[in-house]
Amino acid sequence: MSFPLTDFTPVASALGGAMIGLSAVILMAGLGRVAGISGIIGGLLPGLGDSDWGWRAAFVVGAVAAPATILALTGAWPTVTVAAGPAALVASGLLVGVGAALGSGCTSGHGICGMSRLSVRSIAATLTFMATTAATVFVVRHVVGG
Repeated sequence: MSFPLTDFTPVASALGGAMIGLSAVILMAGLGRVAGISGIIGGLLPGLGDSDWGWRAAFVVGAVAAPATILALTGAWPTVTVAAGPAALVASGLLVGVGAALGSGCTSGHGICGMSRLSVRSIAATLTFMATTAATVFVVRHVVGG
């Protein structure tokens, strides 16, 4: 099994990172809330949410509408290629969800918002999921796939 190389896209990556950071700052400055996706979506679920459903829904709608914005600006949908089948994607999504629940937050909440606030818990969580990611990539590419 061979894996495709990832395209080097420094401009798009820098712009995307800046926009994610800006959205986190705006959400924290405007509403005093952390831009953690698992918490935002969890707050939309019946019985788990609180009275601030509106901003959560707007955040999710904005995230889902982003590809349409790319279409309007460039004339083409963003291309996403995933080198995994549906079963692997479902299993991965479930594992990420369990990890977010056990870690009291997701990669965006801990990695972007928590680390920028120098939260020791978020730094530990980010180091843990980055190490797990590196180990997973190594095992999949060099042990299982090789």
